[in-house]
Amino acid sequence: MIRAAIVGASGYAGGEVLRLLLDHPEVEVVQVTSRRHLGEYVYQVHPNLRKRTTLKFSDPAQLESVDVLFLALPHGEAQHQIDRLAGLATYIIDLSADFRLKRAEDYERWYGTPHAAPHWLGRFVYGLPELHRDELRKARYASGVGCNATAANLALWPLMRADLLDTSQPVVVEIKVGSSESGAEGNVGSHHPERSGVIRTFSPFGHRHTAEVIQEMGLENVVLTMTAVDLVRGALATAHARVKPGVTQRELWRTYRAVVNENPFLRLVKEQRGIYRVPEPKILAGSNYADLGFELDEPSRHVVSMCALDNLMKGAAGSAVQCMNLMLGWDETLGLTFPGLHPI
Repeated sequence: MIRAAIVGASGYAGGEVLRLLLDHPEVEVVQVTSRRHLGEYVYQVHPNLRKRTTLKFSDPAQLESVDVLFLALPHGEAQHQIDRLAGLATYIIDLSADFRLKRAEDYERWYGTPHAAPHWLGRFVYGLPELHRDELRKARYASGVGCNATAANLALWPLMRADLLDTSQPVVVEIKVGSSESGAEGNVGSHHPERSGVIRTFSPFGHRHTAEVIQEMGLENVVLTMTAVDLVRGALATAHARVKPGVTQRELWRTYRAVVNENPFLRLVKEQRGIYRVPEPKILAGSNYADLGFELDEPSRHVVSMCALDNLMKGAAGSAVQCMNLMLGWDETLGLTFPGLHPI
């Protein structure tokens, strides 16, 4: 069995990593850390794990050596500790934004502060398996992925991979997000009386996750617009763009089918009847699947590409565990096949 530890396991993403690893057939979780909840049982913070584990939160300063270390720290913290942490584990998977961008100047531009460990940026593989599967199989360090960036990247990836997108035209991705994006600490805007019932655009453009779309898709003329909706888990990216002249509906069918056939956690949702005719985040809660869909107006070449996912799973913990599976040479679906619930 592989020994694993989770630093910062009291947050939502860290708790989801723990939930997944407790049922993973090849992993034993030996330590979880939290300064705020030091000495408390895990199930006192993550009540869904009651009777699933007797682990208590320990001091991160007392972290022991393990095979795999998951970092679920607040953004900006892992980069200050990476040299010490790298000495404690063979493999590291960081769920924060600290190592997602390849260039220090990009990090400073989008996060407003110089990176504390720029020499580490090139050592991390961007942790979205659908884009970097082969690299992850050889990697020791994997970065986290932004949940909004993941929804946007997966919505655009079929079009970009097949070179069908007219990149001279602007790409606008509207992303509707649930409140768990704000994390376990939350903020004034995620306070229930202020969040309940809303449809609130809180970032018309300039969202930090845009940097990951620029980096991974190679797009410069792209805008992400973020809108909060009355949902706890989930993100829905709706990308508006133009395809190249001559691209047909039939060609898009072939393109999307090829992508979902090659990736075990991508599904195509494009139905002619029924309730769930397009991707819907609600039915993906707790699942590592991402549902894709598209519509094309051939005369105008306007394409709408959609991706729905659970922001805490495919947008965070699920992708992290999928990365671990690849890095350790296991089937990438191991421990991740829960399909979601319906109805919910």
